[in-house]
Amino acid sequence: MSARRGKIEETIDKMKTKIIRAKVPLAEMFGYATDLRSLTKGRGSFTMEFDHYEEVPENIQKEIIEGKIK
Repeated sequence: MSARRGKIEETIDKMKTKIIRAKVPLAEMFGYATDLRSLTKGRGSFTMEFDHYEEVPENIQKEIIEGKIK
């Protein structure tokens, strides 16, 4: 999650399952399903829902303006 600018809010152990609740920018979630399947040998799953808008960090703003991020 940290590689995707995510903030982990809590982790929960439920039987043999680990649940991680985090807030991650939507733009960073593209490709996550594939990465998660690779990391968990196909056993991991996730759900996501919109939570809120937040100002984009200055370094990311510059990349967007320069056209490096679409």
